[in-house]
Amino acid sequence: MASPFKFLQEVREETRKVTWPSRKETMITTAMVFVMVAITSVFFLIADQIIRIAVTFVLGIGS
Repeated sequence: MASPFKFLQEVREETRKVTWPSRKETMITTAMVFVMVAITSVFFLIADQIIRIAVTFVLGIGS
């Protein structure tokens, strides 16, 4: 079992190897996530409404 000091040294060495994204890359990725969330939300809203209408029609309720 390694000592806590050695463990922290190894963590720091591995952290230096990481290629961190630039600010521009981070902003673009964030914008893409928001766009995909909006598209997905609209899709599921429409799908939910279609299913609701179909179930209401099949069960004959609400009329």
